[in-house]
Amino acid sequence: AHGVAKAEVEEVLQSPTDDDISRSSGRPVVFGDTSTGRHLMVVYEEIDRHTVYPVTAYEVPRRREP
Repeated sequence: AHGVAKAEVEEVLQSPTDDDISRSSGRPVVFGDTSTGRHLMVVYEEIDRHTVYPVTAYEVPRRREP
């Protein structure tokens, strides 16, 4: 729905640059850059210690350092 490829989601999940909790769903989220130059937020559910299920992912602006 947001034009994000599965490979991009996998890149961010494997090498996140930041993490947080979604304000709307309470699910964990990770942020990261893809090889295509996009900065994504990926919302996911943790199935077990080794498995996550991506719920949604979309492009977001990079956070600015103070």
